[in-house]
Amino acid sequence: MNKIAQGAEAIIYKDGNEIIKERLSKSYRLKHLDDSLRQFRTRREAKVLGKLEEFNFPAPHLKEFSDKRMSIVMDFVPGEKLKDVLQRGDEYQQFAKDMGAMIGRMHTKNIIHGDLTTSNMIVHSKTNKLHFIDFGLAQFSERDEDKAVDLFLLERSLASTHFKQPTLFEDAMKAYKISNPEATEVLKRLEKVRMRGRNKGK
Repeated sequence: MNKIAQGAEAIIYKDGNEIIKERLSKSYRLKHLDDSLRQFRTRREAKVLGKLEEFNFPAPHLKEFSDKRMSIVMDFVPGEKLKDVLQRGDEYQQFAKDMGAMIGRMHTKNIIHGDLTTSNMIVHSKTNKLHFIDFGLAQFSERDEDKAVDLFLLERSLASTHFKQPTLFEDAMKAYKISNPEATEVLKRLEKVRMRGRNKGK
């Protein structure tokens, strides 16, 4: 079992074709609050992955989880980060459309990813199809506000990481509109979220 990543919330291990994610304890939190929060987030991530599988969304397959060990076992998605593929300029318009359509599908099921970046999207090595990973911050929400914030975070990430391909977000949103019947309301809310973001920057 090899440690392949560590973030603020979890350590990620790879064991053969499996990924094991273990949520880290935070010493600055009271133990019972820390345990409760990590249990809640572990259960929620497992529930999101289960829901994604129900409608055949390309994401890691949940194998098991434990809210005692605060761990999730899922299958490994082989391939390259979309971030690296796009930085080479490969098929960026098609991948932008795929990205937008997939986010639209998630949002119609009221799933908010919470960390939409091209580092959390994998181009599968066998199928060349896009898969989303890392649902550690995901949640269920029917609110247009939460969906708009999801898109806003993606827009900011694309602008900072892929500034050489300035139409990425626009191309993604064209596909988003097609795949999400409620896209008009979400995109209206996105304008308000942008305004808030600009006001904070002043």
